[in-house]
Amino acid sequence: MSKLTEIASQVRRDIVRMVHGVQSGHPGGSLGCTEYFTALYFEIMKHNPDFTMEGRGEDLFFLSNGHISPVFYSTLARSGYFPISELATFRKINSRLQGHPTTHEHLPGVRVASGSLGQGMSVAIGAALAKKLNKDNGTVFSLHGDGELDEGQNWEAIMSAAHLKVDNLVSTIDYNGQQIDGPTKKVMNLGNLHAKFEAFGWQVMEMDGNNMDAVVEGLKKAKSLLGNGKPVVILMTTIMGNGVDFMAGTHEWHGIAPNDEQLAKALAQLPETMGDY
Repeated sequence: MSKLTEIASQVRRDIVRMVHGVQSGHPGGSLGCTEYFTALYFEIMKHNPDFTMEGRGEDLFFLSNGHISPVFYSTLARSGYFPISELATFRKINSRLQGHPTTHEHLPGVRVASGSLGQGMSVAIGAALAKKLNKDNGTVFSLHGDGELDEGQNWEAIMSAAHLKVDNLVSTIDYNGQQIDGPTKKVMNLGNLHAKFEAFGWQVMEMDGNNMDAVVEGLKKAKSLLGNGKPVVILMTTIMGNGVDFMAGTHEWHGIAPNDEQLAKALAQLPETMGDY
């Protein structure tokens, strides 16, 4: 656990430095989901940095809320998919690290373009069904924003996953209560998500997404529930901007970059554990 916590601190340093370096990007959701990505790639998933698009015999991950690409890129680089030094090219001209992940850049670890919200659930279900057809025992993981659930395509996909008994899928909702225009309760109240997913035929779990122990335990439990005829969803409570005190808990840091002074203040709160790029 201490090693995972150290990795998470470095990933958070990468996030704020990447966004600051180009004065563009989305630090808030990235910081809030750092424990999830760290646990997934360094503890839970069976995956191979020697990347193939099909990923036979591996667990697969799909990022639906693609704007939190900084945490995704940092995690991929730190787990060996591409050189850590490439993080310095984030959002720059001709970079493979676009603001939202794309496939035509051929960046190892990225299997789907995810800028348009609401589509990741459908893609993850398709991949999970393909694994079943291939008699591949790998698990498919996906991550979605809570504000992203405003998109109707999600609910068609959620309904179909239960109908098709996609029981090799673990979808996680980043339940931070914030979206670009403000709190989700004011923009579009999601109501009782637990009851909604249960009504749609899913197995529903809840976990604290900013507690590394809870995230690791939660993801392990989710995998243990698979194979029972139902997909699994985790409602993961997080704090947007977690780890940096002046960014935490507000939608204001959804998509803006820190200035020089703010960067220094943020980095002072995040120990360098694996070496900055």
